[in-house]
Amino acid sequence: MSRIIAALLVVGGWLLASTSLQAHHSLAGVYEVRKQETVTGVLTRIAFTNPHGAMYLQVKAADGSITDWTMTTGSANALANLGFGEGGVNYVKAGDTVTISYFPARNGKPLGFIRTITLPNANTVEFEAL
Repeated sequence: MSRIIAALLVVGGWLLASTSLQAHHSLAGVYEVRKQETVTGVLTRIAFTNPHGAMYLQVKAADGSITDWTMTTGSANALANLGFGEGGVNYVKAGDTVTISYFPARNGKPLGFIRTITLPNANTVEFEAL
């Protein structure tokens, strides 16, 4: 009987821990959502993944130095709904120059959450905040 109770406690604890690991974080915990900045750079890679996609770009400073940025987005489904992806109306690829308005990371790293992106064809796409 005590083995059954111990096993139930272990399984119950595991279930409680696993549900808290699946909780979603808030944008305000990672990004300065009351501040927007803009950057222009060359896309190096695009990841249409869940729960968040990402666009990676290289930004050249006035002194010639290059900084690699990671710009997070909504889910792959949200990107598809905005017309991103192969064959979409907002198709982008590595090598494209884009301008991104974003919420900057609180820790000052080259990381942001995309609010708008201006594509090479001059179209601007607005992203929803999660």
